[in-house]
Amino acid sequence: MPVEAIVTLRRRLSALPARHPERGPLLAQTADLYDVSRATLYRLLRGERRPKDAHRADRGTPRIMPADEIEWWCEVVAAMKARTSNRQGRRLSTNRILQIVTEHGVETPDRGLVKLPPGRLTASTLNRHMRRLGYDTARLTRERPAVRYQAERSNMLWHFDMSPSDLKQLKVPTWLDPDRQGAPTLMLFSVVDDRSGVAYQEYALVYGEDAEAALRFLYRAMAPKEDNPFGGIPDSIQIDGGPVGKSAVFNRVMECLGVEVIRHMPKGSDPQRTTARAKGKVERPFRTVKEAHETLYHFHEPDSEDEANRWLARYVTTYNNGGHRHEQRSRIEDWLARLPEAGVRAMCTWERYCAFAREPERRRVGIDCRLTVAGVTYEVSPEVAGETVVVWWGLFDQELWVEHGEERYGPFDPVGGPVPLHRYRKHRKSRREVRADRVDELATRIGIPRSVLSGETDVVVTVLPATNSAAVPSRSFVDPDPFAELTFATPLKARMAIADELRLPLGSLGEEDRGFIDALLARTLSRPEVMGEIRRRFPPGHKRSG
Repeated sequence: MPVEAIVTLRRRLSALPARHPERGPLLAQTADLYDVSRATLYRLLRGERRPKDAHRADRGTPRIMPADEIEWWCEVVAAMKARTSNRQGRRLSTNRILQIVTEHGVETPDRGLVKLPPGRLTASTLNRHMRRLGYDTARLTRERPAVRYQAERSNMLWHFDMSPSDLKQLKVPTWLDPDRQGAPTLMLFSVVDDRSGVAYQEYALVYGEDAEAALRFLYRAMAPKEDNPFGGIPDSIQIDGGPVGKSAVFNRVMECLGVEVIRHMPKGSDPQRTTARAKGKVERPFRTVKEAHETLYHFHEPDSEDEANRWLARYVTTYNNGGHRHEQRSRIEDWLARLPEAGVRAMCTWERYCAFAREPERRRVGIDCRLTVAGVTYEVSPEVAGETVVVWWGLFDQELWVEHGEERYGPFDPVGGPVPLHRYRKHRKSRREVRADRVDELATRIGIPRSVLSGETDVVVTVLPATNSAAVPSRSFVDPDPFAELTFATPLKARMAIADELRLPLGSLGEEDRGFIDALLARTLSRPEVMGEIRRRFPPGHKRSG
């Protein structure tokens, strides 16, 4: 028993009378806690009256070699044990290490090759000094002390994870992937607020950990809900290093939302502790749901994913109304009480969220300005016909963006099959084609002096002039607009979009119309406002509209 426990027990017994009824249960509980008998406990309580044991004056000091020398050999033996350890915990024994360092020696970075004289140390002596100095395997492989942390306010840190439900699969799944075998797994998605412990959970049918399903769940968790005040965009999300955490589109969406993604340390990255293991703040609600809610599925199983989510939402509401881990209020009350002063960050619309979830791929555009992405055919700008481009296609929307160099074109919608014969129309000339035509025309009219060939300087060749060519308190969502869908980057980009909309060069418009466009672009560069004003001034069928 530790000395602190004996002193505490002696102090508690001294406060009670000799015949007090609580003395017996107190002694029995202490004896059971430390697995000692009642006689041993009484002997330890009387230990202060025992005479002090007599020891040698050099007790604890090694006599076979200096203390620093034997500590150095303890460190070498511990290093050899650590170097030869495997995942099953097998390592070289002390006897085998002594045999190696005695017969062959050991190479060290500071002393070079060192041999231990035979018979100088024995395994028992070395093990005793290793335990005394703290070089034994039990102490060196002991886990580092855990650090308990807690966020200061709500939505400062969320824990996100997914776990297969104990139900595994629904009897009649709502959808099946024809390209995969078997039915999808019923996966349980969960986010937990670090400060309050409030959880939001949903079921989803997936084939493994899928970034698309994770992004759909996170949008519903952050979006405002009618029957649940929990929501808003968190400052950071902690996630494991699985496929979702490594997904580029997942990290890009979180970056657009202003959310910092914190991944767990990879497995084996720290030899002194176990990394990439389950964290209790997100695993505890999983275990609670599986033990207190999903065990009832033995009586009644949900028929569909929607029914399972309705049952789960009812139980999660009860869980959030439970007590906080240390505050004298419920979890949801603590989340509402610890909100930021400016309120939670409001979530964007689903359309903007879909615009963030776009995956880049490198593709080559066909000569017919078409390319196929995920089985869907798109017709892109003639500017990139035959070029290798970076294609941005959405996980949730059908729009396509094409990036070539520093230029970005789009959005493009899916198209059908080939153009019917009697509806054939050729593409408008792109800037590249206009440049090529201008170069071809210049090539037919350009000339060089005759002196290039004859060496004479009296012949002058005239170059003809070229032709001219033309709920809870919230803050509004700050849209990063990575694809410039809401605001034109420059007035020149806006004029190009207006010319494409009118299908006319802006120079062919009247002075009044050009003045209207200049005033409009000086006032705003918002794409919806500019294009709306242009469509109202130049309606379809107007003689000045395309």
